[in-house]
Amino acid sequence: MSVHIGTSGWSYDHWDNVLYSAGTAPRDRLASYCRKFGTVELNASFYRWPRDATFAGWRRRLPEGFALSVKASRGLTHAKKLYAPEAWIERIRHSWHELGDKRAVLLIQLPPGMERDDARLDYFLARLPDWIRVAVEFRHPSWHHPDVYRLLEHHGAAYCVMSGANLPCVLAATAPFVYIRMHGPDHEHLYAGSYSEQDLHWWADRIRDWQGSGRDVYVYFNNDGFGHAVRNAETLRGIVGAG
Repeated sequence: MSVHIGTSGWSYDHWDNVLYSAGTAPRDRLASYCRKFGTVELNASFYRWPRDATFAGWRRRLPEGFALSVKASRGLTHAKKLYAPEAWIERIRHSWHELGDKRAVLLIQLPPGMERDDARLDYFLARLPDWIRVAVEFRHPSWHHPDVYRLLEHHGAAYCVMSGANLPCVLAATAPFVYIRMHGPDHEHLYAGSYSEQDLHWWADRIRDWQGSGRDVYVYFNNDGFGHAVRNAETLRGIVGAG
């Protein structure tokens, strides 16, 4: 089973002299990223969903074997809260088709204020094409319940395992793959701090457990400040032995 380790996003000014050379033009940052990592989580799509032509362009530009995960638009998750999702599902389907063999996982991040609604989640997941791998990140505590995990399992959707301040770290595996978002080790602030080597060895053991159960694993570091995500991803990849 494969392990994919990367970062959430790739284009940050403060990654000069960390991931890319100082002064690297924004248009060239993805190429620099691909020389280091084989997967990335696209977050800009949360704010503005790209055109189909953009997804097709990534399919052509990304190297063979590269895996692009994509965060769903806030229009679907935060404005509509998955209500009447058909139009958005159609847009996603077209985009995912254009991404072709570079597609990895569609991330659905629900807003902190959205309380548990099994019927709405079930309706949404039932209408997604079954060839789209999907992970759901829950931010309201009411969702963290065995019945929700069973609902995800029924649809082959992954529970998004989270590490971060005031977020529950539930090691639930509900799909043929596991999706992990590393939001930083700081206990007070999300997206802050650098994981210790001890922390990363602990996560490496969990990854090996999931591999041993026959699951692919995707891990994305979201603690981008000071280049922590880059260094943590490189370290974890070395510990696990991932490509």
